[in-house]
Amino acid sequence: MLMSSSDSAAKLIFGPNGFRVMRPGQHVLCAVSGQVIPLEELRYWSVELQEPYASAEIATRRALEKG
Repeated sequence: MLMSSSDSAAKLIFGPNGFRVMRPGQHVLCAVSGQVIPLEELRYWSVELQEPYASAEIATRRALEKG
């Protein structure tokens, strides 16, 4: 059975002003919480760690941990 791109997570490369889609998909998973983040709602990520985050609070917490 073939899976559509909506069934799997996208693979992204994160840059300082946006991201590039390397493998199509409709969502990514938060690197900390595992929460599904639809691509159209993705606002927070780390360029250094190449990780997406579900919220500003999670992104800030992660940055402080790695700081």
